[in-house]
Amino acid sequence: MKNSAAESRILVVGATGFLGMEICRQLMAANKIVTGLVRKTSSEEKVKALKQLGVQLIEGDLKDRTSVKKALQGIAIVISTASSTFSRQEGDSIQTVDNDGQTNLAEEAIAARVQQFIYISFPSMPGEFPLQDAKRRVENKLLASKMTFTILQPTFFAEAWLSPAVGFDFPNAKATIYGEGKNKISWIAIQDVAAFAVGSVDNPATKNKIFELGGPEALSPLEVVTLFEKAGGKKFELQHVPVEALQAQKNTAPDDLGKSFVSLMLVYAAGNEISMQQTLKAIPVTLSSVNDLAKRVMQVNQPVY
Repeated sequence: MKNSAAESRILVVGATGFLGMEICRQLMAANKIVTGLVRKTSSEEKVKALKQLGVQLIEGDLKDRTSVKKALQGIAIVISTASSTFSRQEGDSIQTVDNDGQTNLAEEAIAARVQQFIYISFPSMPGEFPLQDAKRRVENKLLASKMTFTILQPTFFAEAWLSPAVGFDFPNAKATIYGEGKNKISWIAIQDVAAFAVGSVDNPATKNKIFELGGPEALSPLEVVTLFEKAGGKKFELQHVPVEALQAQKNTAPDDLGKSFVSLMLVYAAGNEISMQQTLKAIPVTLSSVNDLAKRVMQVNQPVY
């Protein structure tokens, strides 16, 4: 039971991102009191969209610890999706945002005695790379604290990894496949990741728990291509990038972001299957399939990410 409206306030960090925006939408649909952390330099269009949803806004930046402390005043629950991987502005990097910025947020949330911290991470993956190092550091900070936490570890976002941004150019029936494309991945829809975050709010079954998240079925990249071909009635032209070439790219990557993306491509090549049976008992969500995505985007032939 909540004692006051202030206690139920939820701060969404990364509110202007694809996932953060969807989390805000679902929270507002559930009649929650939501504040979105936005930056001075945030897109006017995205800020307007948050306002139209009814989200309260507070200005701040994970790189500015004072602004983080101010944003946490009166907040009961934090949901943090912020990352420098897809949405970057000047001064943003894995070190400044995913590592130092998220650590700032976690430490200030602990000091503010936030009731629950919901952190969007990703499953433990083979090898070391900067983005994984940052995620694990923040997770360890939460694990060592006395603050109630929920760590969500979604695998590959379908809308991101099955998009032209990373070589899955479905509007032009072309796809870059990392590795042989035969190993299965439990692709997950962004709206489902948001649903798990929203379903974790004030949920006793998620208290101090870590959940790996995937979709309803694991499919290899080649199986995904077949679904898109059927949905669009077009044969895809495929280009394979061998694992050896990816390893070479990782070794010569000029920065942390490049090294991290190639590392994720290597995980893509190796496959990433996740069983959802136990998680769905704790957080019931109706999962969206890759086939649903294929039918939707091939009909309109427009990118979704």
